[in-house]
This record gives sequence, C-alpha cells and structure tokens, in this order.
Amino acid sequence: MVASVIDPVIGRNGVRIVVVTEITDVIATWLPVDELDTARARLPIVYVDVIPVRINELGEVVSVGLLLRARPDGSISRAVISGRVFYGERIRDALLRHIEKDLGPMALPQVPASPTPFTIAEYFPDVQVTGFHDPRQHAVSMVYVVPMTGDCAPSQNALDLVWLTPEEVVSENVRAEMTGGQDRLVRLALAHVGMLP
Repeated sequence: MVASVIDPVIGRNGVRIVVVTEITDVIATWLPVDELDTARARLPIVYVDVIPVRINELGEVVSVGLLLRARPDGSISRAVISGRVFYGERIRDALLRHIEKDLGPMALPQVPASPTPFTIAEYFPDVQVTGFHDPRQHAVSMVYVVPMTGDCAPSQNALDLVWLTPEEVVSENVRAEMTGGQDRLVRLALAHVGMLP
C-alpha cells in the first residue's frame, strides 16, 4: 500500500514549503490467521463485491464477467469479484485492489472517484438468515457494478473468466454454478442498471 506523507520544509525567507512524497506502507494491513478466526467469530467483516461488466457506446451492459474459482471446501463455482476491506483502506482502493488481483493490471476499471454501492449484501453462516451465505463468518459487503474497458485475464486464485450476456448470466445453468447467493447479486445488479431480461 502506498501512502502520502506530508513533509514540511522551511524555504527561503522563512516561507513554509510542504512536500508530499509517496512511500510504501510497511504497517501490516490484516490479522494473523488465529486472530482473524477470533475476529470472524465475534465481529462482522467488511467486504466489497464487484460485478464486472462491459458496456456499449450507449452505456448499456452487454456482458457480465464471472470468475471460475476453487472454493475452500474443494468445490468449483462461478463468482463475482469479492474481498475484504483492510483496516485503514479506502473503499475505492479496496475495489481497485481486488479488481486488479482477480482481473489483472490491464482491466482498466471505471471506478468513480467517490463510489457508492448499489446494494449491501449481508452474508451469514446460516443460509436461512438472508440467503447470502458464507460458512466462515458474518460479512457485510458493499456491492458495485464496475465497467471494464481493458483486457481482463483471470489471475491469483481465479481459474477462468467468462463474459456472458445478461440473458446467459441469469440462465438456470449459470445460476446453478454460483454459490452463496451471488446469483441473486448478479440479478440485482442487472435490475439496477435496467438490463434484467
């Protein structure tokens, strides 16, 4: 993580000059595994979910990107981009970090300067609470639709990336490949942008 540091300097004639420099943050941004497990057992964890889309010249969604991921239990599923927000991290920075982690540095996401989620998803270990399920924890996730204009390629722990039309992404076959309620998130996203078939 890069942080800006303000370094005041006294220049000629006693004029105060402020120099802003970029430094690499060396403070740990997350918890060791045992402390994370304790936190997950006692606190909701903040996440972001991103539905990557391609849009046409009219701003209409023409395709939705889904990742193919290996889940902790060994199963494989289609998924949206998802990840934790670190302590001290701005939401916009968390969005950019997770998009780059999953789609690569050339995805060129169009994240607004002040992003606002289109919905909030609450994940619980008990699937009956909200329909959004995470067996590890209670997580509160801000959900965004983000247009991508660059070349996207699966990276990190994503096995594949497929772009589907709005009709394809809400089909029974694709919805059956998604877990944790993320198929509902995709439908909500398409409804939000006026493209639910």
